Amino acid sequence: MDKKELVDKLLAAKDASGKTYDEIADALGYCNVYVGQLFHAQAQLKEKAVSKISKLVPGLNDELLGEMQKCPMRSYDPSIIQEPNIYRMTEVCLHYGDSIKDVMNEIFGDGIMSAIDFKLTVHKVVGDKGEDRMVVTMNGKFLPHIEQSK
Repeated sequence: MDKKELVDKLLAAKDASGKTYDEIADALGYCNVYVGQLFHAQAQLKEKAVSKISKLVPGLNDELLGEMQKCPMRSYDPSIIQEPNIYRMTEVCLHYGDSIKDVMNEIFGDGIMSAIDFKLTVHKVVGDKGEDRMVVTMNGKFLPHIEQSK
């Protein structure tokens, strides 16, 4: 089964369950965006979560659960950047990237944030004027660059 077909089936099963990403994440003890990654075939479902997720999302049959447990091909469709929400998130990184890097280097030194040992969550809060606001938390391990010696 190709990735698009797999993702379509996974998302259909999730939708049929009537559960939100937050509800599934809370029941599994995962971050909400990580659960999104599982349903978009961008993360690997580990054995310890198989029975729980199959009860939460009954439409996940053995074939789909088997596909979810495979090492995923973490990739994306380049046309996805045209989607306004994804474009805006990219724009945030492009516009704030230099400043984020400078502040990060000032605090941690020379290095990068891991995208492997990484947690990402999205939450809704109410702003000081009563408006809906979105909080995106990127929580990654800091990896210092090393001096390369023999």
